Amino acid sequence: MKYISDLHIHSKYSRACSPQLTLENIDKHCQIKGIQIVATGDFTHPAWFSDIKKNLVPAESGLYKFKDSNTETRFLCSTEIACIYSKGGQVRRLHIVIFAPSIEVVQKINTALGKVGKLGSDGRPILGLDAKRLAEIIWEIDASCLIIPAHCWTPWFAVFGSKSGFDSLEECFEEHAKKIYAIETGLSSDPAMNWRLSVLDKITLISNSDAHSLPNLGREANVFEIAPEKLSYAEIRRIIREKDREKFLYTIEFFPEEGMYHFDGHRACAISLKPADTKKQKGICPVCKKSLTIGVLNRVEELADQPEGYRPEGTIPFKSLIELDKIIAEALQVQSRNSKQVQTEYNNLINKVGPELKILLDEPLKNLAPHTTPEIVEGIRRVRAGKLIIKPGFDGQYGEIKIFQPDEISGRQTSLL
Repeated sequence: MKYISDLHIHSKYSRACSPQLTLENIDKHCQIKGIQIVATGDFTHPAWFSDIKKNLVPAESGLYKFKDSNTETRFLCSTEIACIYSKGGQVRRLHIVIFAPSIEVVQKINTALGKVGKLGSDGRPILGLDAKRLAEIIWEIDASCLIIPAHCWTPWFAVFGSKSGFDSLEECFEEHAKKIYAIETGLSSDPAMNWRLSVLDKITLISNSDAHSLPNLGREANVFEIAPEKLSYAEIRRIIREKDREKFLYTIEFFPEEGMYHFDGHRACAISLKPADTKKQKGICPVCKKSLTIGVLNRVEELADQPEGYRPEGTIPFKSLIELDKIIAEALQVQSRNSKQVQTEYNNLINKVGPELKILLDEPLKNLAPHTTPEIVEGIRRVRAGKLIIKPGFDGQYGEIKIFQPDEISGRQTSLL
């Protein structure tokens, strides 16, 4: 059976996150999205952990379901930690995702980390802890926990980030690097970019939404093939650890240009630059004359030892998508994805066809045509084909993606072949 899995999200207790991110709402929204396995998120926060213990009940081994719920949604214990510390004469800022095999193990993790820092300050707590030491603390509690560098290329809080990261996993985790089995590519990079680093050939590349609101659930995810009788935390961990290419079918990705840090630049100065142009500017903003924020593409090129387009043997495939409500908004020529008109059409499609990710990934276009407008069907076709117009994001600003040329929709006769 195919399981779409979003294993890094946040709760209402994380900074800049929606108050709608409750366990009950996540459970229901995963059904709308077509997500079968989702992270609890934020399990270190005392109030959220209390909600987890109160509202989640055991399902398959190491997985949980919302009590009294009839949905297929399963929760996996997961959280994100911000580590800020000095190493090698530099300040390091890293976000680390932790997967744990049970609520009982989470309780021990929270007790241990509560001695290091204040866990109730944010759903993603900030600890003055070396990432290597964090890993040691977690593995001393339970060796089956997974330590995964989050959105590993973003400039400010990532293991390879240009502002405060490292040049290798070994530099960060030292002798424990061999036990880092996976990294999270993040919104501003995709697997193809990571394939350019031979040191990552044996690392499993996973993708998750890092959702701060319900609509963003599943915007990136992992698709596993697991026999229902084998579904468990242990099997998910094994697939990731062993990079099982038969069971790890593909990842669902943002188009990386849409991510907030793909290009270099300065948002305040409205300056966005390709790596080659940044080099010409010697890394200095032509407007304010301060250092540019070096984005993900530039950082990948700095560390890469393989040419663009190189694909190592045995890679796990990926599919790049745009969320359905964004497609609908552009097709209807409505500015906001949250507008009543867009949401009415979104709900119409979900009710008549099925979950969002089924519509975006698998449903034949001819099956969609009777239930929506030709422009929306054409938009889905173009997204699947990657035929888009993209203005890359930079310095904390999301990129802009257009499916249609200006004025193309008005009066256009759509042909679905």
